[in-house]
Amino acid sequence: MEINKQDVNDNVPVCKPSVYKAEVMENSPLGTVVTTVSAADADEGVNGEVSYSFAQANKEARKLFEINADRGEITTLNRLDFETEKNYQLYIKAMDKGGLADTCKVIIDVVDVNDNPPTIQLMSFSNTIAENSPVGTTVAVINVEDADSGQNGVVQCKINEHIPFKIESSLTDYYALVTDEILDREHIAEYNITILVSDQGSPALHSNKTLTVKISDVNDNAPVFGSDQFRTFITENNSPGVAVLTVKAGDADCGPNARLSYFLEDSDVMGNPVSSLVSINSDSGVIHAVRSFDYEQMKSLTFNVTARDGGSPPLSSEVMVTLIVQDQNDNAPQVLYPVQTGGSVVAEIVPRSADVGYLVTKVVAVDVDSGQNAWLSYKLQKATDRALFEVGPQNGEIRTVRQVTDKDAVKQKLTVVVEDNGQPSRSAVVNINVAVADSFPEVVSEFSDFTLSKEYNDNLTFYLVLALAAVSFLFITTVVVIISVKIYRWRQSRIFYQSSLPVIPYYPPGYADTGVTGTLPHMYNYDVCMTTNSRKSDCKYSTLGGQSVLVVDQSFSETLQRAMKEKEFLENAESPEMVGCCLFYST
Repeated sequence: MEINKQDVNDNVPVCKPSVYKAEVMENSPLGTVVTTVSAADADEGVNGEVSYSFAQANKEARKLFEINADRGEITTLNRLDFETEKNYQLYIKAMDKGGLADTCKVIIDVVDVNDNPPTIQLMSFSNTIAENSPVGTTVAVINVEDADSGQNGVVQCKINEHIPFKIESSLTDYYALVTDEILDREHIAEYNITILVSDQGSPALHSNKTLTVKISDVNDNAPVFGSDQFRTFITENNSPGVAVLTVKAGDADCGPNARLSYFLEDSDVMGNPVSSLVSINSDSGVIHAVRSFDYEQMKSLTFNVTARDGGSPPLSSEVMVTLIVQDQNDNAPQVLYPVQTGGSVVAEIVPRSADVGYLVTKVVAVDVDSGQNAWLSYKLQKATDRALFEVGPQNGEIRTVRQVTDKDAVKQKLTVVVEDNGQPSRSAVVNINVAVADSFPEVVSEFSDFTLSKEYNDNLTFYLVLALAAVSFLFITTVVVIISVKIYRWRQSRIFYQSSLPVIPYYPPGYADTGVTGTLPHMYNYDVCMTTNSRKSDCKYSTLGGQSVLVVDQSFSETLQRAMKEKEFLENAESPEMVGCCLFYST
């Protein structure tokens, strides 16, 4: 007899072990098997079949994991994030078909993966810093964090090289960006600083942040001229106010610190304030001539120009400016020898025995201009005999060209022109009188009535007119005097003693002898004598006639005695009111 025993579900599934531990990478793909739980059931058949399910799990865990009911495999349902949750605890229930069940615990640790780059947070930042800031000035404070763990969360912070800044660690995960050198805005006015942060993961992850730092200007640079000194030229006789030169300076600063003004330094040039000679535009630096320059008075002038910026305090610099006056041919040559006299005649004497090349004289002239404007040349413009004389074109020496002969005139007139080499040229004329003679008396006799004609000296026109007027006046005066004398003689002849004897006139001291050069037929010597009060009355003559003082020889003593008696008679008969008038004459 066979007795078959039927199984009864009297055994509970047993989970071995009761606690499972598993690790899963946070970057594991979906469906990754984390672990497998299993339970044993001593029953057979259907009673030994076990199914698995979550007995207890939070809502987040159920979204991330799932379990295979037949095999007990726990797989990932979604991506895990270590930074969100580092581990999970799951309770798995193993239950047979009879409803008996056992529970086990599954602990799943999420393994960190370096999947988070470091983060940079700017705590404070000054985007502008003065160029004169001391070394160590803080520009920015940053906070650096990495959500990863372990080496994946260890960060290193640095900045780009070759800049005057550095990064310093102040507190945990905090860094300070500070200056490492003296700043110079004129060298670099702006810096782009890149902060680079990296972790220690494998592979390492990086983050960076760029900060723009502007360097503000400080007035630490004085103006600089483009040259150590300026030289320029100006032609004399310039128009006042003409622009002469522009001086320019640069300033490496910016803004008001680079705004320049130009000034003339107070100084004297040949006793004149420089401001009376030149002026400068304070904004543009253009130098103007205040007045017209004269090369002969001032050949150059040197002064200083100051450029000052608008900083606080202002900085300045100086430069020397030299203004060279260029000569203009504005002066004619001046003849120093022979001296040109107004009325007297000066003659150079050439003996008739003079050989060819005999030095007659030398024209000496100067020109106060300079350069080619003062280069003088000489040429013979006019001459009484061009074949007799020549002038050296460079030295002004007047020499004979040929042998002097007896046929050559004593009086020789030469006109020499002295001309400079300017453009246009200026000239001077010198008149030279040459006497071809062997003795001085011969020269005097020839030149006694020598006068300079108009063609030799145009400046004598005025004096000739004046002389003509004087001669006319003297002529009229002479005519009047002659008429008066003739009338007087006619009246006196009626009372004078008529003597047929020849007489020799006697002239008292002081009488002038006037030689006749005009139309008068005789020579007259006369003097008018008046008393103190004669101006108050008209001149009256005695009816007995005037007085004649004659000097004769002894043979004519009777005539002289009679004349003396008449003189005594007239002196006794003269009344007090009568004005005495005496006329001494000789015909």
